[in-house]
Amino acid sequence: MRLLQKLANERFARSAAQIMKFVCYYLIFILVFCTVLSFMGRQIFTLHAKAGTFEGAILAEENHWPHSRSMTVLLDDDIHVWTNADDQIDLTIQIGLSLIFAVTSVPMIFAFWFLSRVFSNIRNGQIFTEQNAVYLLYYGLLQFFATAFAPFIKLLICWFTNQTLLVSEGRMSISVGKSMFKLLFPSIAFIVAAYIIHYGVHLQDEVDHTL
Repeated sequence: MRLLQKLANERFARSAAQIMKFVCYYLIFILVFCTVLSFMGRQIFTLHAKAGTFEGAILAEENHWPHSRSMTVLLDDDIHVWTNADDQIDLTIQIGLSLIFAVTSVPMIFAFWFLSRVFSNIRNGQIFTEQNAVYLLYYGLLQFFATAFAPFIKLLICWFTNQTLLVSEGRMSISVGKSMFKLLFPSIAFIVAAYIIHYGVHLQDEVDHTL
């Protein structure tokens, strides 16, 4: 109980909120940076070429043996790419790979921005407010989207990419859903927290009007 009272101290809460706000900004920067790397062709996947199968291949380098390599990005999903008749990766697949990464990263960029607004309000002493409830709701919904719906969008992108390559030997496959349940319950928890704050704010308004 004493530990809880120390954590609930206003001075400590404001300092922690300030730190968490910058953590959110840092995560946003990392996600934006990784998205840019993906569009630059530095996303890791398994390549099936005429010379063999290469795990950890990237588009930006012709040497697919990952012995000495600079910055790359990796998804939890298993992505496999097959080269075309000329033993090259089709442009459509390159675009598809970047879109698949963006489907995961872009919603979370906005989600962490909304969460940073919550910590900013707490830092300013605005805790039980309707604005915080809305921001938490947006964060929960975006994380829920990235967890529950993004995998299906990735499968759709993969299917559409392969449909445009019917005249080519190149194709792509993806296995999704590894982290679905790991992130699903936290997103629901944030949605519930948003409802609790929203309910508390309106309950307090009713008490104030009654008095």
